[in-house]
Amino acid sequence: MSGRSPQGAEHTAARRSDPSSRSASEETPRRAPGPVGTAPGTTAPAAAPTPGTAAEPEPHPRTAPGTRTRGTGTGTGTRRAALLTTALVAVLALLALVSAGTGAYDIPLGDVLASLQHHLGLGGAPLDRVGESVLWNVRLPRVVLALLVGAGLGCAGALMQGVFGNPLAEPGVIGISAGAAVGAVAAIGLGLSFFGNWTITVCAFVAGLITVSSVYLLSRNGGRTEVVTLILTGIAVNAFAGALIGLFVFFADSGQVNQITFWQLGSLAQATWPKVLAVLPCAVAGLLVAPFYSRRLDLLSLGERPARHLGIDVERLRLSLILVVALLTAAAVAVAGVITFIGLLVPHLLRMANGPGHRFLVPGSALAGAVVLVAGDLAARTLAQPAELPLGVLTALLGSPFFFWLLRRTRRKQGGWA
Repeated sequence: MSGRSPQGAEHTAARRSDPSSRSASEETPRRAPGPVGTAPGTTAPAAAPTPGTAAEPEPHPRTAPGTRTRGTGTGTGTRRAALLTTALVAVLALLALVSAGTGAYDIPLGDVLASLQHHLGLGGAPLDRVGESVLWNVRLPRVVLALLVGAGLGCAGALMQGVFGNPLAEPGVIGISAGAAVGAVAAIGLGLSFFGNWTITVCAFVAGLITVSSVYLLSRNGGRTEVVTLILTGIAVNAFAGALIGLFVFFADSGQVNQITFWQLGSLAQATWPKVLAVLPCAVAGLLVAPFYSRRLDLLSLGERPARHLGIDVERLRLSLILVVALLTAAAVAVAGVITFIGLLVPHLLRMANGPGHRFLVPGSALAGAVVLVAGDLAARTLAQPAELPLGVLTALLGSPFFFWLLRRTRRKQGGWA
């Protein structure tokens, strides 16, 4: 239906409606006599047809108005989604190149492209020794890590809002971020080193998965999980995780406190290729799986009972998506620290631009999340040179006013919550 042009739809609708209109006009003379003053067997004047009679047949459900509206709307939405996707990809590519060349050691954009071409075997030319080291050992790992973390957080936010049916949901609401933070802080505070440089990352990832599993199990009742219970359990777990973090900070020495504080504020300053490889499998797996749930999320948005009647196993869907969200969020927090509001802000911007359909919203949120975090990391590195702003602080400064505006907008649309 979406591929049919408006002209074709109108032609088909007119062709379908012609026989009914023709038969109606032929049967009119054999019906009951017309209004007062009209001779039996004749029809009423065409200038004043009686409403509801055969002179103005009601449109068939499959005729022009419905067909034209559905076809045009779907085609317009598809074109808008394609344009937004193209724009996001172009902006992301441009931002990545600019971010790779901008910093304390500036590298012109042409030189960045030449070096990339050289390493890909497409011609180009390498930079000098310092430029090659800065670009390939410092800048590019950071850009790629920002892309993966932003895509994971943005996609996780879209999934969370679809699962809970709540536009104010985000990955931290069920304790994933807080649980991962506890794992990392425990590794720092206790001086653990059984995985070498990977210890903090592994502890954060495992703790995030354990936390979300605990929240899910604690919120189950009678074989089912209610959304309200899940959210309230997540709030309690977040509070408990905050207390544990405070306890580790209290017993840590000054060096550990500085490391914990810097990690909690969120940063990509310690990005390396090994960290990129650590988050890459989890991010790619989650980002590839998530779009396959788009149709079921659209059905779930109708409500749990209608979704069950349409053949959706709501409990299995919720469990699967929570695991995908946990995978994406825990991997992101493990390598970048706590970065907030990406999962809340990005899906809303796309929903306002293209509507609530998850077929575009889920992959689009991944692209837009990557754009936002690459841009945010570039701003964090350049706004206060030679110092560097914590990335989590910057996203919170921008996301908090947006959350407040969204809260007031939602309350105004629903006519208040009292």
